[in-house]
Amino acid sequence: MDCKLLNGYNANLQSQMKVLEEIVMSNETLKEVITKVSYLGIENYYIGAGCIAQTVWNYMSGNPLEYGINDIDFAFFNDERIDYEYENSVVLKMKELFGDLKIDIDVKNQARVHLWYEKHFGYSIEPYTSLESALNTWPTTATAIGVRKERSGEFTVYAPYGLNDLFGMVVRANKVQVTKEIYETKVCRWLNLWSDLKVIPWES
Repeated sequence: MDCKLLNGYNANLQSQMKVLEEIVMSNETLKEVITKVSYLGIENYYIGAGCIAQTVWNYMSGNPLEYGINDIDFAFFNDERIDYEYENSVVLKMKELFGDLKIDIDVKNQARVHLWYEKHFGYSIEPYTSLESALNTWPTTATAIGVRKERSGEFTVYAPYGLNDLFGMVVRANKVQVTKEIYETKVCRWLNLWSDLKVIPWES
């Protein structure tokens, strides 16, 4: 990566996407996953959420790019197979493909999230109608993001709330689904790792 600090804040969307690709693909673990995950043969997926945002935060803060990243979210959508067995078969394939990876990969078929969400979070949700409709609900504007590398080599980004909060290190609640308690718990953890984040209070 160029020694000059890349910054996508207040840049046009095309420039932001180029900066995002360069930063994300400089995280060697993410680069390996993004490059190899096509071997699974799943078409409708994104690698996203915290691992993308936190790679950018690390870059902006001068940290090692893998600092503070707990897992890599692999979100896919198959509403014709919402049984646990199918999702688990993808989990096992992922473990076989990335068994030596030092960061865990969290695999979720977004078409079946509604089946377990209430037990895990305490309230029910409607089934997602698409992969993108799932990402639309992810808990902050900066982490509601997914990327993938197409077979053509194109770097595809889905970011329903744009990329400015991400590059500005702004943490803002996406209140479509998340609760105040969950949001504030995430904020507390993140501030302990990235003290330069600009947190927008829930009430704002």
